[in-house]
Amino acid sequence: MSAHDDPRRHDGGDRRDSRGRQRGAARSRGDQSRTTQAPSQRRRRTDPARTAAFDVLRDVDGSDAYANLVLPPLLRERGITGRDAAFATELTYGTLRLRGRYDAILTRCVDRPLDRLDPDVLDVLRLGAHQILGMRVPTHAAVSETVALTRDRVGTGASQLVNAVLRRVTTTPLTDWLDELRADAPDPVTASAVTGSHPVWIARALREALAADGRGGADLDAELDALLDADNAAPRVTLVARPGLITPDDVRATAPDGITLHPGRWLPTALILGGQDPLSVPAVADARAGVQDEGSQAVALALAAAPLEGRDARWLDLCAGPGGKASLLAALASQRGATIVANEVAPHRANLVRKALRAIPDGVVEQVRTGDGRDVGEQEPGAYDRVLVDAPCTGLGALRRRPESRWRRTPADLSALTGLQRDLLSSALDAVRVGGVVAYVTCSPHLAETRVVVDDVLRRRAVDGIPDAERLDAREAVRAIVNPGTDIPLGERDDVQLWPHVHGTDAMHLTLLRRTR
Repeated sequence: MSAHDDPRRHDGGDRRDSRGRQRGAARSRGDQSRTTQAPSQRRRRTDPARTAAFDVLRDVDGSDAYANLVLPPLLRERGITGRDAAFATELTYGTLRLRGRYDAILTRCVDRPLDRLDPDVLDVLRLGAHQILGMRVPTHAAVSETVALTRDRVGTGASQLVNAVLRRVTTTPLTDWLDELRADAPDPVTASAVTGSHPVWIARALREALAADGRGGADLDAELDALLDADNAAPRVTLVARPGLITPDDVRATAPDGITLHPGRWLPTALILGGQDPLSVPAVADARAGVQDEGSQAVALALAAAPLEGRDARWLDLCAGPGGKASLLAALASQRGATIVANEVAPHRANLVRKALRAIPDGVVEQVRTGDGRDVGEQEPGAYDRVLVDAPCTGLGALRRRPESRWRRTPADLSALTGLQRDLLSSALDAVRVGGVVAYVTCSPHLAETRVVVDDVLRRRAVDGIPDAERLDAREAVRAIVNPGTDIPLGERDDVQLWPHVHGTDAMHLTLLRRTR
């Protein structure tokens, strides 16, 4: 499931409107402190791109919205296109990703704790800091335009503070700021977290996961820095050509002029889109292809490639929303004469699954149903040959796509999620027949959500110390589905952990289990 799934909404999905705003969320006080000046009193017209970025940040902070759902329609409504749209996009996402770094720098430039600043003012300062330290904006323009934005959106009094603080920011180059932050950190992980703009608890968890995967060796801190840097880079848009529906060559051939498509790095199904709107690609518009990270494709393909004992006729996606993996599995099932059931707990996400599956031939999809995946094993014991558990998780492997998520997640989320993950995996093992295969997948590398969950479930289900399922070598399944002659670097254990800085994918985790009794 996607990175923003919340276990507390497992009974019906999160309460968000079409732009990702949390329904009923309280606005922060900054949203009630807009300027009261009439337009004629304002000194200059504010840049529309900067204004759009500011308004998105206020929605993200005040309404618990997601930037990727708020920004595109806002740009369309305001007629912001071309370079201005690109500027607004980088300013928005860059500020969100690097917020932790900029807050640490701003703390050294403001005469009070940041939590005592009006939220509107703090967001303006973050936007200014990103222009000064993270974009190729001339210093004078970054300061003057941000001050103008402050006058327009906050008020004249706040503009004086913003001007003074941003001028202090400009006195020191970014490299020197980062050196200062590292020198002041109490330990290397905190230094990496602050300079790499991640909460310290997340940086520690990622470091532990890297070590468990055999990454970094003696230079584990440098490996962590590389991962955090990858989280702060904008991801490429990857498409999947669904097998049996369309080939990658035909996706390219049917794309209109001006659309740039290149082969993916690892998989024959993957294509890299060169920055255009995916829906401008006809095969995406009609669901023969789709937008899907190469890591997400890999785990579905690996489940289909895993060795199976006996029949191979009926598959299940236990947590199918929003439908990307379900549609890829359905395309593969169609080629093999198998059928698939897609189960999703949230009705609105089940509708997204149906939409994603609309190009699949009749008879392949038995049912898209709404139900709690934790009940399926008891309701249909041993009914399936292959089962995918794409479990709700913290989404720590997809932070480059949801930059605000790192600032919202807390360690407390893990306890609710890991209990749900255990229940879903156990249900899947009940639902698969003896000799069948279960893929346990998360878009988080956190050990508490990956190996610890699997180990605990196998231990709990054991009788007289003998488990009812065994780990398969997921690395072999992944090697079987990558492009011929491609040597994909994988870890030291049977599970597969992909990494943004190593594979260019989200940090997907895959465990393959075969039911043994």
